[in-house]
Amino acid sequence: MSARSTSPTPKSSTEPAAIKVLWSDEAVVAALKPAGIPVQPDPTGDPDLLTILREQLQDPDMHLVHRLDRPVSGVVLFAGTRHAAEGLNRQFRERSVRKVYRAIVEGRVEEPGELHAVLRHDPHSHRARVSADPGTGTPGTLRIRPLRVGERYTLLEVEPDGGAFHQIRAQLGAAGWPIKGDVKYGARRGEKDRSIHLHACTITFSHPTIGVPMVVEAPVPMSGLWTKLTP
Repeated sequence: MSARSTSPTPKSSTEPAAIKVLWSDEAVVAALKPAGIPVQPDPTGDPDLLTILREQLQDPDMHLVHRLDRPVSGVVLFAGTRHAAEGLNRQFRERSVRKVYRAIVEGRVEEPGELHAVLRHDPHSHRARVSADPGTGTPGTLRIRPLRVGERYTLLEVEPDGGAFHQIRAQLGAAGWPIKGDVKYGARRGEKDRSIHLHACTITFSHPTIGVPMVVEAPVPMSGLWTKLTP
């Protein structure tokens, strides 16, 4: 299967910057989402990842199959055909897609472990509420592993089990390790650009048309605290 051209169409100074494409063929596109832009059109009217990519790759029928929160960066998958979208959506429903994140959290996390909680989406506050009562929401597990421990911050590898709303952000905040910049879940202060230090670095799935295992990696943003803590 041949990969499609990913060369961006030249942009004027007033148009959004081109998006880095990590993998692309007729069925699957994996793109590097910058923090701060929505993955699809929203009420703000700000430029969004789906629209930018449709124009950049000249593919008006591209399908979004999963999402990242606006302040989060990292790899996002899109489908080039309806058949591919159905195959990828099925994998997400069956939880056979493996997603691994990097997070910079406040505090020192000395040991690897698992966090277990029940999460409930509160639509009024647009937050996830964390509870230990199994009858109140969706169970969620986070596997965490410290990669570098600093005086005030820890770089974590995080793998969620489950797909609850704001799962990683809410569970880390409830554990006393809020993600840097994530004031919604307990961080001391926000970032000027409203980003948070959470990055979707790896996604593993089966190619929806040929069935081969796929692993797509997205490099972390090499700026600020990411540069200081990334090995």
